[in-house]
Amino acid sequence: MADQYDIIGDIHGYAVELEKLLRQMGYRKVEGVYQHPTRKVLFLGDFIDRGPEQAGVLDIVMPMVKTGAAKAIMGNHEYNALCFHTLHSQTHKGYLRSRNQKHTKQHEAFLQEFMGKGQEKKLQEVLDFFRGLPLYLDLPELRAIHATWDAPSLKVIAPYLDQNNCLTEAGLHASSERGTPAYQAVEMLLKGYEYEFPNGHFFQDKDGNQRNKARLKWWYNRAEELGNLTLPANIVQPPLAEKQVQKHELVGYPETEKPLFIGHYWMQGAIEPQAKNLACLDYSIAKFGKLVCYRWSGEKELKLSHYTSIAAAPKQEQEKRYKQRKVQKYRL
Repeated sequence: MADQYDIIGDIHGYAVELEKLLRQMGYRKVEGVYQHPTRKVLFLGDFIDRGPEQAGVLDIVMPMVKTGAAKAIMGNHEYNALCFHTLHSQTHKGYLRSRNQKHTKQHEAFLQEFMGKGQEKKLQEVLDFFRGLPLYLDLPELRAIHATWDAPSLKVIAPYLDQNNCLTEAGLHASSERGTPAYQAVEMLLKGYEYEFPNGHFFQDKDGNQRNKARLKWWYNRAEELGNLTLPANIVQPPLAEKQVQKHELVGYPETEKPLFIGHYWMQGAIEPQAKNLACLDYSIAKFGKLVCYRWSGEKELKLSHYTSIAAAPKQEQEKRYKQRKVQKYRL
């Protein structure tokens, strides 16, 4: 009998909600590791940044993966963390991801827990775990990738992956060089297909950054108005919202393919499949949304009844958890 997977979306440092979700689904600690008698977890990446319990999440996830109670793939935040903490192999004078104000702010919650005095060994263990995360899983009956299943990008990045589909050290360096084919491939696979707005249009993202490109619902297999495709929704207004995006401008994911599970996109509203065979499981836990899981049991067509979730704690409780963290001033 094939494995049955409980597939969990972006966690972003919310360990309390993760534990509640696991227990709600019947997972219990055995010798310190959450396990289920008949099922396994499949994590879709983005374990870190933003939330109040960075180390707490990894203390749950890492042993589960190590013991085989779970599988996990890389999210863009794990990729960014590796680049942030990896020196250029040739110059050794700079990091693969620049430590500018924007990048440091995005990574601040992680830095506060892992860059203090005495944390060097723990930080190295975590980075080694990130290096061992595959970019994607293509199992006999399902697929998982953090953002976009794009065959051309998978072909480009293939020479930079090991036998487990993890980025090699050369692959990490090559994909961090802006403008290279490897860079473009990782951008697509881990950060999503972006559509550039015409005529100088822009919007402000959730972090207040001005952007002239938007993530799209790339899985559509038909032409659609731009206003119905953008993520998050309603970021463009008429007449731009009425612009037709043609089928060939989208990646697409045929309904004849095996089920695909993704994260990354900060979905809002009703929790439901995005297609018969595709589900995004990121429902904005870090913005007072929900931590969402799809309980897959071999079905080819996804079912609404197989979802379960835990709502983020109220703002006041979260603020208390932030204050209780063991943080130190980080050293860069």
